Amino acid sequence: MANPSAPIAHPLLACAERLVADIDEVRGISPALMSPSDKEATLVRLNQALAELRALLLQVLAASDDVAEQTGDRDPAAWLTQHCRGRRGADRHALKLARLLDQRWHRVAEAFAGGAVNEAQADTIVAALEALPSSVGSEIHEKAELHLIELAAHHGPEDLERLGRRILDLVAPEIADEEDKRRLEAEERNARRRTFLELRNRPDGTTDLRGRVPRAIGDRLRGDLESFTSPRHRESAPLTETTPEGEVEKLPYDRRLGEAFCAMIERLPAEVLPQHGGTATSMVITVDKDDLISGLGHATLATGAEISIGEARRQACTAGILPAVLGGDSVLLDLGRTKRLFDKSQRIAMTLRDRECRAEGCHVPAAWTEAHHKRRWFDGGDTNLADGVLLCSWHHHRAHDDRYLVKYLPNGDARFRRRT
Repeated sequence: MANPSAPIAHPLLACAERLVADIDEVRGISPALMSPSDKEATLVRLNQALAELRALLLQVLAASDDVAEQTGDRDPAAWLTQHCRGRRGADRHALKLARLLDQRWHRVAEAFAGGAVNEAQADTIVAALEALPSSVGSEIHEKAELHLIELAAHHGPEDLERLGRRILDLVAPEIADEEDKRRLEAEERNARRRTFLELRNRPDGTTDLRGRVPRAIGDRLRGDLESFTSPRHRESAPLTETTPEGEVEKLPYDRRLGEAFCAMIERLPAEVLPQHGGTATSMVITVDKDDLISGLGHATLATGAEISIGEARRQACTAGILPAVLGGDSVLLDLGRTKRLFDKSQRIAMTLRDRECRAEGCHVPAAWTEAHHKRRWFDGGDTNLADGVLLCSWHHHRAHDDRYLVKYLPNGDARFRRRT
């Protein structure tokens, strides 16, 4: 018999307690023996339940300023992070969405609560509505909100983001072009203001890059890099690596983009770079003469960073590298000049001759290759067409890697084999 004096739990709290109890009852039951149709139905219902549960949680979160006040937290998001051990950024974003649904976008809130949209869709719809210009009247806002909710029945967050950017074309075509012009110009100004690039050297010989650029620049960069990893040569050697056990591994996408970025930086022609310290930007590599001959030891950049002799030899094939050769007493013997580099005419001639990377089986276009001395320049190789060959950045590294042997075939191709 129930105790009449016991406090009655609020319906929302009682619901939460029942949910936990119901989940406790099925904990430990494996879904492995479920039929495919039962699994399918369960996945659909659980996803719907998760969406409705998140909607309920955001409703409570939007009304929980007093909870934060009791504990001295800045806001309910800070309280949630502290007491429920969540991610601060995610909790702040959840609070922002909760307040927008509670205070402004009630139809989206209703669709969210009823399971018609999930949290990702609701978030995308609200972002699109918030991005509408303030000059747009409430009637257009209402049409846009209803239309995006309808679209959510057939489109995920990615499609909704794209459709949301063009929502005025659908609900107010008479003003869409002018508003689109204003929106894009504002986005471009904001993108320029938020542009930055940070480079941080790591102790393991790498550099971390972190930055933000305008979308158009990012898309251009991505296109340039992906041209190096295009389907035309996706199965070719630059996208694979040989393990110490002799197995060939396909490089992951982010690694391929990183390799392409390095190749692009090294291929920047010196004549298009601004003057820096009186000359076009150059890299000075200091190397001991004995180390240069033996291949042992290391070379030093002007920044103090150390690189292998093999890397120094490889970079000596590219533009703007000045080798400072030292004798045994560290006295400067010679400061190399760029006359050892293949000039523009030679490069054009090699492009017409080779067309692409000459490594056997590689099809990286000539525009993404580097001019390499068949006989290393440091070993007395001549800077002429007979001694020059185009190699992509990947194979150029292999050509200066002592773990590999290079054999030049009668047709001009370079065959690489790992030493055993």
